Amino acid sequence: MAKMEVKTSLLDNMIGVGDMVLLEPLNEDTFINNLKKRFDHNEIYTYIGSVVISVNPYRSLPIYSPEKVEDYRNRNFYELSPHIFALSDEAYRSLRDQDKDQCILITGESGAGKTEASKLVMSYVAAVCGKGAEVNQVKEQLLQSNPVLEAFGNAKTVRNDNSSRFGKYMDIEFDFKGDPLGGVISNYLLEKSRVVKQPRGERNFHVFYQLLSGASEELLNKLTLERDFSRYNYLSLDSAKVNGVDDAANFRTVRNAMQIVGFMDDEAESVLEVVAAVLKLGNIEFKPESRVNGLDESKIKDKNELKEICELTGIDQSVLERAFSFRTVEAKQEKVSTTLNVAQAYYARDALAKNLYSRLFSWLVNRINESIKAQTKVRKKVMGVLDIYGFEIFEDNSFEQFIINYCNEKLQQIFIELTLKEEQEEYIREGIEWTHIDYFNNAIICDLIENNTNGILAMLDEECLRPGTVTDETFLEKLNQVCATHQHFESRMSKSSRFLNDTSLPHSCFRIQHYAGKVLYQVEGFVDKNNDLLYRDLSQAMWKASHTLIKSLFPEGNPAKINLKRPPTAGSQFKASVATLMKNLQTKNPNYIRCIKPNDKKAAHIFNEALVCHQIRYLGLLENVRVRRAGYAFRQAYEPCLERYKMLCKQTWPHWKGPARAGVEVLFNELEIPVEEYSFGRSKIFIRNPRTLFKLEDLRKQRLEDLATLIQKIYRGWKCRTHFLLMRKSQIVIAAWYRRYAQQKRYQQIKSSALVIQSYIRGWKARKILRELKHQKRCEEAATTIAAYWHGTQARRELKRLKEEARRKHAVAVIWAYWLGLKVRREYRKFFRANAGKKIYEFTLQRIVQKYFLDMKNKMPSLSPIDMNWPSRPYLFLDSTHKELKRIFHLWRCKKYRDQFTDQQKLIYEEKLEASELFKDKKALYPSSFQTPAQFLLPIRCNHYSSLLGTSGVGLICMIMKSEPAHHFLSLAEALVCASLPGLLTQGEHDVMAVRSGQVLYRRHQVLRKRRSTSSLGNHSKEPTWKSTRIPSIRNSRMPLKKRLSLLKL
Repeated sequence: MAKMEVKTSLLDNMIGVGDMVLLEPLNEDTFINNLKKRFDHNEIYTYIGSVVISVNPYRSLPIYSPEKVEDYRNRNFYELSPHIFALSDEAYRSLRDQDKDQCILITGESGAGKTEASKLVMSYVAAVCGKGAEVNQVKEQLLQSNPVLEAFGNAKTVRNDNSSRFGKYMDIEFDFKGDPLGGVISNYLLEKSRVVKQPRGERNFHVFYQLLSGASEELLNKLTLERDFSRYNYLSLDSAKVNGVDDAANFRTVRNAMQIVGFMDDEAESVLEVVAAVLKLGNIEFKPESRVNGLDESKIKDKNELKEICELTGIDQSVLERAFSFRTVEAKQEKVSTTLNVAQAYYARDALAKNLYSRLFSWLVNRINESIKAQTKVRKKVMGVLDIYGFEIFEDNSFEQFIINYCNEKLQQIFIELTLKEEQEEYIREGIEWTHIDYFNNAIICDLIENNTNGILAMLDEECLRPGTVTDETFLEKLNQVCATHQHFESRMSKSSRFLNDTSLPHSCFRIQHYAGKVLYQVEGFVDKNNDLLYRDLSQAMWKASHTLIKSLFPEGNPAKINLKRPPTAGSQFKASVATLMKNLQTKNPNYIRCIKPNDKKAAHIFNEALVCHQIRYLGLLENVRVRRAGYAFRQAYEPCLERYKMLCKQTWPHWKGPARAGVEVLFNELEIPVEEYSFGRSKIFIRNPRTLFKLEDLRKQRLEDLATLIQKIYRGWKCRTHFLLMRKSQIVIAAWYRRYAQQKRYQQIKSSALVIQSYIRGWKARKILRELKHQKRCEEAATTIAAYWHGTQARRELKRLKEEARRKHAVAVIWAYWLGLKVRREYRKFFRANAGKKIYEFTLQRIVQKYFLDMKNKMPSLSPIDMNWPSRPYLFLDSTHKELKRIFHLWRCKKYRDQFTDQQKLIYEEKLEASELFKDKKALYPSSFQTPAQFLLPIRCNHYSSLLGTSGVGLICMIMKSEPAHHFLSLAEALVCASLPGLLTQGEHDVMAVRSGQVLYRRHQVLRKRRSTSSLGNHSKEPTWKSTRIPSIRNSRMPLKKRLSLLKL
């Protein structure tokens, strides 16, 4: 994006008149028309000398970018188009370079953009001053103080969605380099009545809505608050939501700003607890209750809200409840306690809420000052920024408007004084004769309000302090007596006959002729608002709070420091604050920003002339212009003046060699400007009438057109000649390049021809040499070939002889090997035929038995005694063994089943067995009543076998082999089935048992064969008795692994 063109003077490309001092003719209509014309072209800033008029556009404009900041940085005030940055830069450079303390006064009515103007001034100063971590921290704290103060001090009004309801003056302190060191904030007259009551269409202070909208559920529960605005009497509901305003996001911004400024977490929580307490105070309601003496006493209707407030603030509930029902009056040594009726109780509640919030706001300002104050004690330069209410004229004007307009009267007074003082100082500094300027001096109005003896504020304080019945009517009567003859005071009850028949002046009102116009004030509420009374009982109750912040807000509640003096009134406090402010401003160089609101609808592109005219009047802008142009309307330093108008004189154009003042004198003499229209100062020229300046501008414009024509003529001639020279140069270059190209091409052709001829000659020579070399080579190869053939013949003969000799040796070896083999086979054949069949038979039978037992392991039925399943036998010769194994396995699992019984169960089943024997075949229903079959409970036939089943499987078989005869062993060896059950044997022991059983079966088979052979011969012998050595059990042994493996291999 291309950078916008920067104007080089206030008078360049001017829309309307940039400086109202140059407006001709000067009247109210031309003034408004000039503002409207500039407003329609987005020119919202206009000058009155060094005063900036700012018209609120109610929309964002691209005139505050960082590029714009750089454009106005270190530039002359009148060098560029009017802008608030120009005034900010002028004030900052005067402070930095000339050691002059500055103040920027921003005034205007609500909604005119005062707050935004103060933010722009601070942001510009922050952008152009020094850099660095510490400096940036100070700048950030100064800027972040605004969101905190806006949340607690701004509110939505019918005229402005972010209206400042307090006056703010900030002194920004700088070091000698112009870097910010810190700041001090002063606040004036917070509109605390807004806490308890808001006009229709307006809201309470922002912080209440931000807290309820943006706080987390945890925080709301801690503060015992709800998000519903309608739950709180102090919050108006008709304007609770504002279009374009995100209260939740603003609450997060405020919390972040408080952290940046330096608030601790517990301090922020304490502030929110006080805000919650103020909200809950509005929900306390009272009911009347008659006493014995006939007086009415107020009682709290619902004490839940009071209880929650006391929990938040740490106040004893009974103490606060009594403070809302009784009032203690002390006079010297006497104390009188009186009851409060319902109206007085509500007044006490609202007074407490207003005072609590007002003191919280003052504490916030002081806390911010502690964080942003300068840490060093070196000499500091100060720039003050005043953002305060503008002049207010409503349909119903009360005490607040009276105080605000009094402040604006004082500001107008100091504005006129400082403006005239600045004018006079500049005239004296430049050596110009000073002439007296007639203007309206509003000191008489200020005296009417602030005079210590018969001023309105003094009489109001006197009426508030007077014993007896004091009302607003008695105050008005006193005003009519004292101020009746004052030319700026009007009242229907005045003794002056000129107001007796004025029907526009009600009886309960008085009217003051301010510098900005007449304002009618309703006298109702003046006395109460000036008193700003908080009962001592409530102050003492607040001081008794365990909440540290609340206790610090009410130091007068300390019983040890009771002061019977009446506290100062609101009017006297504000009067003293204004006096301090005026004294502070008089020590600084003033800079003014006058803010104007173009319409009441807060809409863009709408310019209400009647509304703007009203603001122009009460801001005194026309008076300001008249004062400014009473002597000389325009002034400018000699150097920029000569630079701007030097083309109007041949002697000064294009360069003037001598001093700038001499050049300006020559210029004005050449132009024949009347001498009475200008004066020469020491460094500036002063022009009396704007017409003279406009004449200079018209001459300059015409001369610029002539110069532009001359420049165009010279440029066109230069451009054509430059083009001709370029074409000529190009033709020479092209010709040179072409000749070079032609010569290069001819050279390449000659070079190519020479190369072809050379190649043919070299080829002929090479072929000749090649033929000679080939002939020589053929001769050498012929001799070599003959020798090779002869050597080959000799080698083949020797090879044939060696092969024949090798075949003979091999034949002898083969015949000898066959002979040795024949001899070995003949010797071995007799042994092989005798033993081979027996070994094969034994091996086969052993493998069949081993496979049988291994398969039985995997096909075992369940351990349930009633499960009659049994795998089928694989071979016929194992039939008896198969049946015996089935029987032993059944007996074994019956024993396992019986082992589960306790002793008591065993006695029960033994009785059932005896009963079964007794009633056998005598009672048909008895077997069905017996849950466990009786056959499972009978003793096992081979008790000595079953008792050995818990021992090692290998040991069991060995014991059987020792104790049983051979012809019974087959059935007894079937006990291996029990050993093959899971959990009795390890895998190694199982394999040993299988192999051992196979050996036993094989021996049995051998015995049967011998029996058959002996029976056939008729020889009968005794049965052999088999003996076996016990194989050690390896199930639970601790023998080494190698020994266990050797046993498994058996």
